[in-house]
Amino acid sequence: MHAYDTTGAALLDQLRRRSADPSRRILFTGATIVTMDRQLGTVHGDLLVEGDTIAAIGPNLTADGAVVVDASGALLAPGLVDTHRHAWETQLRRIMPDVDDLGGYVTATLAGYATVYRPEDMYTGTRLAALTALDSGITTMLDFSHNSRTREHSDAAIEALRDTGIRGVHASMGPHFGEWDRQWPADLTRLRDRYFSSADQLLTLRLATLATDEIAGPALAYGPELARVAADLGVGVSVDAVFGAAGSRAVLNWAEQGILGPDVTLIHATGLSTEAWKAMGESGTTVALAPTSDAQIGLETAIPAVDEALAVGIRPGLSIDVEVALAGDLFTQMRALLAIQRMRAVNAAYGTGGDVSRITTYDVLDFATLQGARTNGLGDVTGSLTVGKKADLLVVRAEDINNMPLNDPVGTLVSGSDARNITAVFVDGQPRKWAGEVLDVNLAELRAEVRASRDHVLNTPST
Repeated sequence: MHAYDTTGAALLDQLRRRSADPSRRILFTGATIVTMDRQLGTVHGDLLVEGDTIAAIGPNLTADGAVVVDASGALLAPGLVDTHRHAWETQLRRIMPDVDDLGGYVTATLAGYATVYRPEDMYTGTRLAALTALDSGITTMLDFSHNSRTREHSDAAIEALRDTGIRGVHASMGPHFGEWDRQWPADLTRLRDRYFSSADQLLTLRLATLATDEIAGPALAYGPELARVAADLGVGVSVDAVFGAAGSRAVLNWAEQGILGPDVTLIHATGLSTEAWKAMGESGTTVALAPTSDAQIGLETAIPAVDEALAVGIRPGLSIDVEVALAGDLFTQMRALLAIQRMRAVNAAYGTGGDVSRITTYDVLDFATLQGARTNGLGDVTGSLTVGKKADLLVVRAEDINNMPLNDPVGTLVSGSDARNITAVFVDGQPRKWAGEVLDVNLAELRAEVRASRDHVLNTPST
């Protein structure tokens, strides 16, 4: 048997039989714990979960009646946090892997495929995205759900998040093109009351919107009216397609209108002016970077704006964006951002004798965990292994063939690990992946459902 027993069916049965018990204890022992809490750092020892909450971290912990998980030779890490993904598109994965401009994506996906989606297609795509997120260690996912054609489309997307057990953020927006019921944003009140009535639950709600009216018209563009809607609902705002000269002008307008702030997330933020960044920094506005989307698709400058964010005191979150062209895991995003930023830093200083300002593996892991949680409005809930936060955590095999020997824990997580090394995923103290397999998924049934949905979308003329 391996040194850490996260493969045992009997142990999983113990965990699940007491899953509804708020006093249930789980004691992870003998681990290297990458807390991403700057006060704690990396701890070699044990972690205790009580109910859905982290209760203690330290060496030689004891807990009467606890289910003991021997994590010797493993890393414990916070669950990763995705700050922006269009989950409904997932059955169209890699359908356009070489798309090379925003217009091509918009024309094919938003003006084409999106218009024929049924509620059941929303459910299938969103569920597949969330299950894949859990498999790759993402315990919190913001679904920027911009295909809410009817109330039923929104309901299906939210129910898909709920049914997977992920910590899901449903960011709701009306569609760009085609026929729809024009129920958004008024329907957000119903959604809040039906699905988000408790502050202490896995699902949270945000308003999703666009930076400008260039693509889809003024109804979907952020401004004072939508800011008031969000304020009245008590929810945050996620603004997509914030880039270029038009995006810079929009940011400065929002600053003048007083509608920037910590509850607002600006997505991409490529090619923005110095003045726009200054306004963002001064207001405490959060930023969600999409490293591979910006670089691979070529959004404005095509350079993820990490240096610009850090220069004004913003530590950004990271995101996947669109699986129609891109990878669906945050390990790819961390590595891409690390390589791009360090390449830029060295290139800028080459031959000048100037200083090189490089980000580190710790930085990108911070972006993918604690800063992602803060960006999603959940910084007090998740993002680090801190006593009092929810038990969203990963058990990562550090002695697998691609990771052994364990020398630097953060470097191993960022530069060595991937989904195959994640033996267990817990969300809110509940196991969602165990022995390397996502739980409660019939793969044959899921595969048939995904294929049927994809075939419907591809074979139905757009409206």
